[in-house]
Amino acid sequence: MRLAGKTAIITGGGSGFGRATAVRFAAEGACVVVADVDENGGLETARLVADAGSEADVVVGDISTAPGAAHVVARALDRFGAVDVLVNNAGIAQTDPRDTWDAAEDTWDRVVQVNLKSVYLCARAAIPSLLESGGAMVNVASIAASVCVGGAAYAATKGAIVSYTRHVAVELARRGVRVNCVSPGYMWTPMSSGERIGLTSEEQAARRESFDRKSPMKRAGSVDDIANAILFLASDEAAYITGQELVVDGGYLVR
Repeated sequence: MRLAGKTAIITGGGSGFGRATAVRFAAEGACVVVADVDENGGLETARLVADAGSEADVVVGDISTAPGAAHVVARALDRFGAVDVLVNNAGIAQTDPRDTWDAAEDTWDRVVQVNLKSVYLCARAAIPSLLESGGAMVNVASIAASVCVGGAAYAATKGAIVSYTRHVAVELARRGVRVNCVSPGYMWTPMSSGERIGLTSEEQAARRESFDRKSPMKRAGSVDDIANAILFLASDEAAYITGQELVVDGGYLVR
């Protein structure tokens, strides 16, 4: 198993990419700390981790604050004794109905706080432990870093994540820690489907058809597509890979 005996923290682990990654990690032998603001979602992920044959701890709180990020790392160390992998996955969409450059200031601030500052805070809290374990960090960015999708605030955070990943990777490479990021394309998740903002089943089906059309592969990506990419970058199979952006978009960027 590729992660046997390792402990991983996965932010935003209560649904979507985070949940799928937690289950994949568990199947590969990792213990998982699920961090999310949604307690029920986190508990469901923990149940799925147990079904996959491993252990999970659920930490409910806001990892976009310094105390919240530090608490997650402390819980991982207290429960499992190490942090070997950090997956910075937590994020929110930009749903302001106005032109996205003119988003309300509180919308901009919240998107930046959750999507970008959480990466910095969780990394800052976890890196001392990653240095001890010779671990890996995987950040979740987006093709919005490269093309005009998702809104200005959202895209700004995802572009910043790619840049942050490269910079920190160089700083930590000689100290035995790898840092990479995954950039999803048009993926089908509870956030992208419109389910969370109350779209009807017919509206969600139309959105799915639109996503499928955009990909040269003629299908939207799945949460498992992203989980598999994160697993690869977190594993020793990627031992000589750092500072890289792995785009998982079915060929959208090169179409």
